[in-house]
Amino acid sequence: MKIGVFEIEPWEREAFKDFSQEHEVVFDEREIDAEIAKEYADLDVASVFIYSSLDAEVLKQFKQLKLITTRSTGVDHIDADYCREHGIAVARVPDYGTHTVAEHVFALLLAISHRLIEAVDRTRRGDFTQEGLTGFDLAGRTLGVIGTGDIGQHTARIGKGFGMEVLAHDIEPREELARDIGFRYVEFDELLANSDVISLHIPGSEQTENLIGAGEFAKMKHGSVLINTARGNIVDTRAMLHALADGTLRAAGLDVLAEEPLVREEAALLHSFHRDSHKLESILADHILLRMGNVIVTPHTAFNTNEAVERILQTTRENIDSFFEGEAQNLVVKPEE
Repeated sequence: MKIGVFEIEPWEREAFKDFSQEHEVVFDEREIDAEIAKEYADLDVASVFIYSSLDAEVLKQFKQLKLITTRSTGVDHIDADYCREHGIAVARVPDYGTHTVAEHVFALLLAISHRLIEAVDRTRRGDFTQEGLTGFDLAGRTLGVIGTGDIGQHTARIGKGFGMEVLAHDIEPREELARDIGFRYVEFDELLANSDVISLHIPGSEQTENLIGAGEFAKMKHGSVLINTARGNIVDTRAMLHALADGTLRAAGLDVLAEEPLVREEAALLHSFHRDSHKLESILADHILLRMGNVIVTPHTAFNTNEAVERILQTTRENIDSFFEGEAQNLVVKPEE
């Protein structure tokens, strides 16, 4: 079998070295596009991260692909329908950042509530004045958690630890879980209207794209905070800019942006101008967010701790091993579908 591992850092290669005893393994630090896929048309297995967009145009370049294993929980960057139609299995890493991402939620939130970015920048300039650095307590505030999967649950637990009241919304509420942790399920609009802080923990999909738009911001408590460590396209970026400008949002903490992969490569911005003017508007809105004083953006690093990365690599290795052994695990698309 030939295994291609993409978007891979040099130090991560160690996790895959044993495969070379039985299989041919190739490494490429680049994100896959159609041209790169042509170079690896004979792959049996492709391991990718979230920045490789495996749409039909890319996937059809592979002539014998049997398995895609993404080193992420989300699979919205992979065309699942194409994979089903062509017998390509898709595996993921279902649980690696439960604590890690939830902790990052509060890293962003505490940076906002204690004005940490401004404070550090000021003291580095030798200015120890406190004017304009007054923050706010989390204790006594209301945290709204949208999505109560593993990460959302742990976010709720941490919120309770800070003395926050926690509201939650999920399409499949689990009342026993709510009683155990101490939060309360409410309707979506009620959560928007009553939360001081809203944290998003739902997957990116066609159903959740722009879930938080102008109408939702209009229902939010004035001066609230939005935290998004899930997927950028869950939030309408231009609507968020308006909410930040008119004070509906006091601040936002973002680990993801709507057009994140393209923002990372300025050359793609120019290409997009000719291809998709709507996407260009979204990219430019992302660039504005990066420069706003009441917005903190991290480069999709909520997952990035030593422990979480080790779990990702170990599970990916197990996903490939189990597939070869005929006992495939963590599949979201099964080869027989």
